[in-house]
Amino acid sequence: MTLLPVSFLPALNASLNAACTAFLLCGYYFIRQKKIFQHRICMITAFICSTAFLTSYIYFHIHAGIIRFGGQGVIRPVYFALLITHTFLAIVNLPLVLLTLSFALREKFATHRRIARWTFPIWLYISVTGVIIYWLLYIAYTPVGVASLSSAPQ
Repeated sequence: MTLLPVSFLPALNASLNAACTAFLLCGYYFIRQKKIFQHRICMITAFICSTAFLTSYIYFHIHAGIIRFGGQGVIRPVYFALLITHTFLAIVNLPLVLLTLSFALREKFATHRRIARWTFPIWLYISVTGVIIYWLLYIAYTPVGVASLSSAPQ
């Protein structure tokens, strides 16, 4: 028995991505203002949001399988271009996030800054496109395979 129905998880995942985006942007703002403590809180919270997202995403796909995009026409290559770049960059960014966070926590700030210049924009792209992909897949177009969501273990 799960606490939430599996069909609820895509919306939760989009919310976690949106929250991550907000914390990343706030963290960026705070570091530009030299407010280190606030920056640290925002970035750790963004990391927690991303970790919760990844856990929920994996759990969802274990139980629901693959949900196929239902859009047709010109939106189809747009969706897949977003999905492919989002997925590729998410894989690349995972070790970058861990390294960036690790250097910050060990107070190796010069290295942290060098890596963060790459990590931040990639992470921001991933979190924003995650919300867009959710909207395209579940809201704007009817996904193929929705029946598998309602029949997935609850």
